Amino acid sequence: MLPCFSKRILGFECPGCGLQRSIAFLIRGEFEAAFHIYPAIYAMIPLVVFLIANSFFKIKYASIVIKTLMISTVVLILGNFFLKLI
Repeated sequence: MLPCFSKRILGFECPGCGLQRSIAFLIRGEFEAAFHIYPAIYAMIPLVVFLIANSFFKIKYASIVIKTLMISTVVLILGNFFLKLI
């Protein structure tokens, strides 16, 4: 895995810390462990899938779905980040 430079330099994890390990857990089928490492992974997957599908097909109300998925992803990322700081 790639090391986190902000953790090495600043001494605390960045908002993206845990994403690589979470993906590795998903690939191995350890879904609960993936959630515990990086909860936002379960909001990012539908977002990526929807963005890919939207690039191939014209989906009605796509902007609303994309905004909702993006907001939920950002809230989960920042929430996880602030919980790690505590």
